Amino acid sequence: MEKTLTADTALADAPPGTTHDVLNNTTFVVIAAISFSHLLNDMMQSVLLAIYPILKQRLSFSFAQVGMITLAFQFTASLLQPLIGLYTDHRPKPWLLPLSSCFTMVGLLLLSQASSFGAVLLAASLVGMGSSIFHPESSRVARMAAGARPGLSQSLFQIGGNLGTALGPLLAALVIVPFGQGSAAWFSLAALTGAIVLSQVGRWAAVHVAGFRKRMKASPGNTLSRRQVGISLAVLGGLLFSKFFYMASLQNYYTFYLMHKFGLSVQTAQMYLFGFLLAVAAGTVAGGPIGDRYGRKRVIWGSILGVAPFTLLLPHANLMWTAVLSVVIGLILASAFSAILVYAQELVPGKVGAISGLFFGVAFGLAGIGAALLGRLADATDVSTVYQVCAFLPLIGLLTVFLPNIERR
Repeated sequence: MEKTLTADTALADAPPGTTHDVLNNTTFVVIAAISFSHLLNDMMQSVLLAIYPILKQRLSFSFAQVGMITLAFQFTASLLQPLIGLYTDHRPKPWLLPLSSCFTMVGLLLLSQASSFGAVLLAASLVGMGSSIFHPESSRVARMAAGARPGLSQSLFQIGGNLGTALGPLLAALVIVPFGQGSAAWFSLAALTGAIVLSQVGRWAAVHVAGFRKRMKASPGNTLSRRQVGISLAVLGGLLFSKFFYMASLQNYYTFYLMHKFGLSVQTAQMYLFGFLLAVAAGTVAGGPIGDRYGRKRVIWGSILGVAPFTLLLPHANLMWTAVLSVVIGLILASAFSAILVYAQELVPGKVGAISGLFFGVAFGLAGIGAALLGRLADATDVSTVYQVCAFLPLIGLLTVFLPNIERR
């Protein structure tokens, strides 16, 4: 990895036009590096989610406190991401990439020793700050390396994150459940690895960022008015609300639901969660390339509204069909985000960092708010009610009818 990226860095001394040629091609080695870093980043984040049953039992947390921990993590991520993206659109800072892993590493070390609700909140906030730096900058690099295949690039970038999210509960079941909260410190080694890889990615990005900015500014954009762009962004926000509120119900409370309704152990429930998250990763891979070929609006239609029949069936299914339906839901629903993000970038060309930061920030913020509100609902009723209420969220996908056709092929 280091050898290849260093070789790319030598392009700084190459004849004029070389950097332009690189940016017109899909640079898979850079996409692979940023996807691997995304895997490490989101794996470390998912450790926080996977450790919830241990923290709840050891520190006597309520469901509402579990939701507040997620809110603290998501709030720091969602608050800073758009601001960082907007700032670096004007003043690119590739060296921020390895810094993101440093914040996450400190957060994990603190999480491994936290013995109070306040300490866990601080640890979650630090992990969130790492994400707030990583996602807009790494998404910009994914677009920079995409060439003419932005959907594929975003999917490959996202698959790293989704695989990391899927691996977190599995590793938690194998490491944290048997060895306790303190074993979370071992995951800080992944943060160190991420910092090393991201330092090389940052060097490549520093060489090509000027050419990338010129190319994006020269984009012909679209013929939509500001009002049409604003309405389209609002519709996309509504679709993100549907997707990430429902995702929050599964990512945060699926294990509790399986334990409550079917009497599963923590470890067994974590394995079911791993299956769902693995399906999310597979759906992410499919969404981008399908959007490149057939249109991102079609993918958005199918992935949001198309999942509704399965979410409506889930609360009434037995254990076997619950597992099957959760996999189908993850597969379909996950295909939306890459399509939504690239569609938004095409709505506002030249603002890749700001749009990426805004949409990742909105995604994290909605997931955090969803986790907190759904936690309160679970406390007031029971965890099964969460899935009965959330079953109707995909119907918001009907808003897709208001999105204009902006893609040029």
